[in-house]
Amino acid sequence: MIKPKTRRLYMLSALLLGFGGATALALVGFSSSLTYFLSPRQVAAHAPPAGETFRLGGIVEAGTVQTTQTGESLTTRFDVTDGQAAVPVIYTGILPDLFGVGQGVVTIGALEPDGAFHAEEVLAKHGSTYMPRDVAQSLKDAGKWNPKFGPAPGPDALGSPS
Repeated sequence: MIKPKTRRLYMLSALLLGFGGATALALVGFSSSLTYFLSPRQVAAHAPPAGETFRLGGIVEAGTVQTTQTGESLTTRFDVTDGQAAVPVIYTGILPDLFGVGQGVVTIGALEPDGAFHAEEVLAKHGSTYMPRDVAQSLKDAGKWNPKFGPAPGPDALGSPS
């Protein structure tokens, strides 16, 4: 016969093991869906490994947008800048209506060994309301802040950190 004290110890051990296993599974699931946000300056300083998915945000640089059509696919090449560095982006697909030179953009994809960022998705943003804090601060520091983006970045204009 098992003593009540030993039974409680087994139950407590089983509960802790179950809770630990559930926590480990949740953390593994969360980390696999995590996508980091980087500005062009951060990519230039320390580029992530080729093939690692991340979000790249900044402004579409003037004079860099080139669109080519091959059959039914549309490929657009452009540079994303934060005023201090630029990263070439290649995207195949239809761009959002708000996409344009000088507009804020967030792209989701990965760097390729050739150094270009191959985007799987392009999200066009407008105004400082939706601009990530790092990108807005980089533009301000570089003296590239455009009044059409809204008020100059500051604690009140940017809201809480993302």
